[in-house]
Amino acid sequence: MKRELRLYSAKITFGFRRGKGTGDAVGIMTIISERTLEIYEELSVCFKDSRKAFDRVNWTKLMQILKETGIDWRERRLINNLYMAQGFKVRLNRGETRSVEIGSGVRQVCCLLPILFKLYSECLTKEALEGYGDFKIGGKIVHTVKYAEERVLLAKEEKVLQDMINNRIEIGRYYGMEMNAEKTNVMKILNNHSQ
Repeated sequence: MKRELRLYSAKITFGFRRGKGTGDAVGIMTIISERTLEIYEELSVCFKDSRKAFDRVNWTKLMQILKETGIDWRERRLINNLYMAQGFKVRLNRGETRSVEIGSGVRQVCCLLPILFKLYSECLTKEALEGYGDFKIGGKIVHTVKYAEERVLLAKEEKVLQDMINNRIEIGRYYGMEMNAEKTNVMKILNNHSQ
């Protein structure tokens, strides 16, 4: 499964990759900010936070993504049984309650969590930001700096950033991943001498 998922993983994802911590994401953002100031350009940045990200995974969508990614049906069935066929009972002095189905989310203690969540999040980001963006590094458009389950959206123009945010909100609803407005921040980086 790792081989198939490697094709879909982001090259700049921090926090879920060995040797790439969230401190590295801060370093990348510092470098991007400093270079932007050096060449007298502006950069609009959105530090996006998802509301209860791990708890909102749409299992049906995840299964569809796994199938489209080329994951073998046996592995998909195993993941399906692990996540979608979950229920629980509460044991009391007088016996057990009836079984209750768990409706959403991923098991945060599961060793598959980083792989599954990274794939899910990457597909959401790719779908939401395709065709958007105007910030380039080395001639390539860069939409995001990714760290763990969060994203930093990048754009030169505020309007482009707002369009990216709006589309991310719309596509995010389909994926069950809402943005957390209270923890999402927008910042503009510019050199005062450029005005």
